[in-house]
Amino acid sequence: MTLPVFLADAVAGARPGDRVTLDGDEGRHAATVKRIRVGEQLALTDGAGTTAVGNVVETAKASLVVEVVETAFAERATPLVTVVQAIPKGDRGELAVEVLTEIDVDRIVPWAATRSVAVWRGDRAAKGLAKWQATARTAAKQARRSWLPEITPVASTQDVVDLIAEADLAVVLHEDADLPLADLSLDGVGSILVVVGPEGGISADELVAFSAARAVRLGSSVLRTSTAGVAAVAALLARTERWR
Repeated sequence: MTLPVFLADAVAGARPGDRVTLDGDEGRHAATVKRIRVGEQLALTDGAGTTAVGNVVETAKASLVVEVVETAFAERATPLVTVVQAIPKGDRGELAVEVLTEIDVDRIVPWAATRSVAVWRGDRAAKGLAKWQATARTAAKQARRSWLPEITPVASTQDVVDLIAEADLAVVLHEDADLPLADLSLDGVGSILVVVGPEGGISADELVAFSAARAVRLGSSVLRTSTAGVAAVAALLARTERWR
């Protein structure tokens, strides 16, 4: 039976026999929505590599107390993968974040591209970022990840240029690129950055700014901004030890 997973910072440093309180939103969800009872077993993770399996020994209206049975720590897998996702309209951003999290992306960067239909400023930026972070948390639990992906604040085009400079391999997805993604060499690559443009495409000025990255195409089909990054990352990870 697959154990339910909940996020709990208190798991960090816990040992078998320790008791951990699951409270806040996670505790409320476990106690009132999932209706977990004394004697049931569940998994807790701090989202930073530590996972614990334990038995519920106490319950309350909005919290549980779990006695730890065993713990494990998972090192971060390499290569580290970052996706710069141009902010799409509607709920397509959450869709992209959900599936990118499920396939184990390490960092997702919302990008305010020139041709992005949606514009994140002020309160809208805060709300949009909160939605992406909440989506990532839920998807990470569903995927049973021990590391939560980082969802960064909104990036400018210059911010993306800086991220490209830091990556061992940086690619920009572009339908008119000559180089197929499948032809890229991943030898010795410790970090990968994938830039996904908006519905209206990456502008000429942005392509010039991103000249330090390789422009690549995925194939003959033109994918939506919410699915292009997922397809690219899956194609790359399938060639690494992370998916073997």
